Amino acid sequence: QVQLVESGGGLVQAGGSLRLSCAASGRTLTYYAMGWFRQAPGKEREFVATINRSGGSTRHADVVKGRFTISRDNAKNTVYLQMNDLKPEDTAVYYCAASATSLFPTSLYDYWGQGTQVTVSS
Repeated sequence: QVQLVESGGGLVQAGGSLRLSCAASGRTLTYYAMGWFRQAPGKEREFVATINRSGGSTRHADVVKGRFTISRDNAKNTVYLQMNDLKPEDTAVYYCAASATSLFPTSLYDYWGQGTQVTVSS
């Protein structure tokens, strides 16, 4: 069992930056590929980025490519999402998730955090 807690969200102006963190407890994250997702009001949850167990491979959604970067520090049992050049359309609740499957990338996630709100003002 893995518990995930996101932090780092907040209110930022367009063009600004935020770094989200996802801290895990209960089991080492080295067993899991990790992902970031987001859900805006009235919209479905969408994929943002994913990183494999070692951190050597990543994928980013086209809408964030070049602006967001996923990374991980397995020694700290933490995954990050660096978000630069934020836009109002990035406003959403951001969730991290852990996948135990050995397939990468995957759409199968086993554990989810409670989410952190990111609001970008124009």
